[in-house]
Amino acid sequence: MLFITIQELEAAINYWRSQSPAQGEELVLSKEAAALAKPYALMIVQGSQRTPIDILDESCKAALAKFLAARNSL
Repeated sequence: MLFITIQELEAAINYWRSQSPAQGEELVLSKEAAALAKPYALMIVQGSQRTPIDILDESCKAALAKFLAARNSL
């Protein structure tokens, strides 16, 4: 996979939010959801529908890989 779509990124964020809901009064996201939220927000602001995976940082790639593995095991 060379690109990730905004829909796939949103699904990954929702997956991590369901696995580890936001905590505390501040509603802090899990580290995985937070890592995915940064490129998701940039895509929204830029009006992008997809982004290259190779530009994502390592924490984002790791969260995305775990999500895709979980989704593919269903």
